[in-house]
Amino acid sequence: MLPFPFIPVPATTGLRWRARPVAGAPAPTPSAPVKRLRAAVAALGVLALPAAWAQDGSTSGGTSGTGAASQWGLGLGVAVDRAPYRDFDDKAQGLPLIYFENRWVSVLRPSLDVKLPSAGPVSLRLRARYAGEGYEAEDSPYLTGMDERKASFWVGGAAIWRTGVANVSGEWLGDASGHSKGQRIRLQVDRRFQQGAFDFTPRLAAHWADSKYVDYHYGVKSSEALPQRRAYQGDASVNLELGLRVGYAMAPRQSMFLDISSTHLGSGIKDSPLVDRSSTTGLRLGYLYRF
Repeated sequence: MLPFPFIPVPATTGLRWRARPVAGAPAPTPSAPVKRLRAAVAALGVLALPAAWAQDGSTSGGTSGTGAASQWGLGLGVAVDRAPYRDFDDKAQGLPLIYFENRWVSVLRPSLDVKLPSAGPVSLRLRARYAGEGYEAEDSPYLTGMDERKASFWVGGAAIWRTGVANVSGEWLGDASGHSKGQRIRLQVDRRFQQGAFDFTPRLAAHWADSKYVDYHYGVKSSEALPQRRAYQGDASVNLELGLRVGYAMAPRQSMFLDISSTHLGSGIKDSPLVDRSSTTGLRLGYLYRF
């Protein structure tokens, strides 16, 4: 996170480590609907794993999708993300992978794209995304007494420019759920290298979030402040991500992949009293069968 950082929050399937609550401070127990919602968010998040296998030369912003035929695939994956919050209950989970694309829509990552007419070499999209960066007080003993931060639907636009040297993509999204009322912009450059049955795709991305987004997820309201947790108002921030995806074609319709990333947090986030590190990491491993 994400956000990953815009990294989706994992579900509680698979491995889970629970932080010990502060003595004498009861933590709220999430309701069954909340748990189901978190699982749904996680399923969307793990859709990120097979996206780049959809077509050769794809980017995190989508695929070219110039063909009329539909493509889809199923698989299994595992994801481990390290959240920036203090003593946070990080999770590792395994989930099914789903991929679908035709000439009009593309379901990739936690996103649904509606494809627009291209502007020369630039592909354009309308994009909707469900991101689960929120938390509950029970996720960390340091968050005891904090109000819940909810996941949001994000909508906006995206563009992908495929040059002969690299792929350049960007997106501009706003919080359609109204929880943070914030905006986010992502710019990414990546390139795919083929070596036999293996492919390697390094990427460099910048993630900008406005002050409303940062304050909602990393701020501390005066009513939430404690002697050991000062009030904090978040400022706009830019996170820098460096990542590498390695793919292996086991057979014409079968592939495996490993994706690792490290995100350096901007000052607006890492200066928050809720945060105890300057960077976050993510790892994804999976298998995909394309029909």
